[in-house]
Amino acid sequence: MSQVRFGTDGWRAIIAEDFTFANVARVAQAAADFWKSEISNPKSEIFRREPKVIVGYDRRFLSERFAQLTAEVFTANNFQVVLTPEPTPTPCISFAVKNLGAVGGVMITASHNPPIFNGFKLKSHFGGSSDEATCKAVESLLDKSPPQLKTKNSKLKIPVADVRPAHFRAIKRLVDFKLIAKSKLRVAHDALFGVGAGVFQTLLDGTSCQVTTLNGAHDILFGGICPEPLPKNYALGGAQLKKNPHDLCLVTDGDADRIGAMDGHGKPFTNQQVIALLLHHLVRNRGGRGTVTKTFNTTAMVDKMCAAWNLPLTEVGIGFRFIAPELMKPGALFGAEESGSVGFADHIPERDGLAAGLFLLEMLAMEKISVNKIYARLEKEFGPHRYSRYDAHYPLEKRATLMKWLAANPPQKLLRSQLVKVDSRDGVKFVAADSTWLMLRGSGTEPVLRIYAEAKSDADAQILLKLGVSLLRH
Repeated sequence: MSQVRFGTDGWRAIIAEDFTFANVARVAQAAADFWKSEISNPKSEIFRREPKVIVGYDRRFLSERFAQLTAEVFTANNFQVVLTPEPTPTPCISFAVKNLGAVGGVMITASHNPPIFNGFKLKSHFGGSSDEATCKAVESLLDKSPPQLKTKNSKLKIPVADVRPAHFRAIKRLVDFKLIAKSKLRVAHDALFGVGAGVFQTLLDGTSCQVTTLNGAHDILFGGICPEPLPKNYALGGAQLKKNPHDLCLVTDGDADRIGAMDGHGKPFTNQQVIALLLHHLVRNRGGRGTVTKTFNTTAMVDKMCAAWNLPLTEVGIGFRFIAPELMKPGALFGAEESGSVGFADHIPERDGLAAGLFLLEMLAMEKISVNKIYARLEKEFGPHRYSRYDAHYPLEKRATLMKWLAANPPQKLLRSQLVKVDSRDGVKFVAADSTWLMLRGSGTEPVLRIYAEAKSDADAQILLKLGVSLLRH
């Protein structure tokens, strides 16, 4: 049996190599044992709660069968299981966990990873990603008891229920949906061949909006890309938008919990720009107040916006599991991380690409100008912030040595500005006096080293990325 390790958002592995039916059954049993122990623990937040678990899955190869197996293991452990009848967005599963009072949930997905991966995301009772302590506890229970499975002489009936409509109703209540409905917006949605395909058509059905789904086919190879909302993956959708312009194109990742965007003609926005647009809308248009939480690889424009608007800002480590607890605190407003993961107070403490999409549409319906003009105004007010990222293949076994060397040997300057800070809490981030920054960090799930850069121009951001690549060869 191969070793199972949880990363920043559950366990992910290559299908048929480590992500096998046997290993999925092991992990499901460990999760079942954990939640059983929590239900009987007087100190637990789910003490004596009904043993109910929500299980969903995405469009990846064999996801449905992995989900069925997971549901069977939980059912054999005397849990009430709700299994989705078809591929379902991750935020719908998270909402169902909270809405139905479940002890937790499992989403079979590898989110934005390459097609050869699949994954097992754990969701806790509050409707968000399980924290590190929970993941470690589940890991510690691996193989403590053999997976419970149905036998030839027993038939396990697993209830199937579509949990999407309840989530769709909830996110419509977050916004002024009547305003969106009469806006006559021309909305495109690039689903990147993921599970979000058709969702915005469903949400906006019967309104004055015209909705076009791009790259919505069920393709387990995702059209040859990684289903991640990054400009490098927008070529197919962008080409279609040039031929058939819209007001805005929303982009969701493989399991629809992340948000990206293009303008109506196919020009990409970075996720950092989308985050700034959402924060602008929540505060300027909706009058929102409260604490903003961001991961420390998120655009410095957020810092400047919060300072200008006198909003408390909390900076956390990378991974939405660090943002979720902040969203559950009184006075929270918004949480965001570089990858396009955003969450909203008074909803679920979870990344929700579908809710984010509706907020962006509400912004256009309110302001009645193009998204390009809205962002240009932000840059005029807070200065240009141009961001880029490069993912380099890098051996896992060399990562720790590299990070130690980088922290001890920082560059004196970034471009023309003196270095003022080295942050090594998760990877290594170099920050200059003019807020320009460069960061190197290993992926939690792949032998990949991500290099992030933000500067005052696209050209300078590329220069910083080249510096980052050169540091790999120290």
